[in-house]
Amino acid sequence: MQILAVIPARFNSTRFPGKPLAKILGKSMIQRVYEQASKCKLLSKIIIATENQQIYNHVHDFGGEAMMTSSVHKSGTDRCNEVVQKLTNNYNIIINIQGDEPFINPNQITELITVFDEKETQIATLAKEITDRKILQDVNTPKVTFNNKRVATNFFRELTSKTKLTYHKHIGIYGFKKNILSEICLLPQSENEKKEKLEQLRWLDNGYKIKIGITKIESLSVDTPDDIKQFKY
Repeated sequence: MQILAVIPARFNSTRFPGKPLAKILGKSMIQRVYEQASKCKLLSKIIIATENQQIYNHVHDFGGEAMMTSSVHKSGTDRCNEVVQKLTNNYNIIINIQGDEPFINPNQITELITVFDEKETQIATLAKEITDRKILQDVNTPKVTFNNKRVATNFFRELTSKTKLTYHKHIGIYGFKKNILSEICLLPQSENEKKEKLEQLRWLDNGYKIKIGITKIESLSVDTPDDIKQFKY
């Protein structure tokens, strides 16, 4: 099975312009993501997809592979799809790795890929059980619910029910079968997506099944310059 990993790296982040080039313990964030992803031996190729020449040049300077993509994409998923459409290789699975998780654990990527051992999997993502009440109440942390077959039933930000259930934090790494990725990028935004500002709701609303892999590995991302302080020697 041929597996392509794409790391979207957009320069013009609203809350943190130039985020992929921000230094974290002596290396750029995008270099750290690339190096961590390279430790997953199941990946056939890793490409950083960017709309910025400076990021493109930087990736080549540290020995990575990059591709220039359109500046009009509204999501990392669209950017991933452009990369796939430009390549001649016939990859079976496309992994979308977030470009703002500088210390992503390569075992998480492996966990995601193993979800595709089930042949019916169209889209895969990860979830981690929430044990901290603060995370449960944080609207900036997307949550996911799923059924007994680990197929997602909903993604949401705000907890509206007081029922005592086990809740899971959504880990924003995705895997797609190649044909599915092409299809979902043609879908218009759904009302649920607009309300929650969660792209994956568009896929659910159009009948696609998102299979959930359970991880115990925590994921730390960078959203603002202050978030870099969480990474220390």
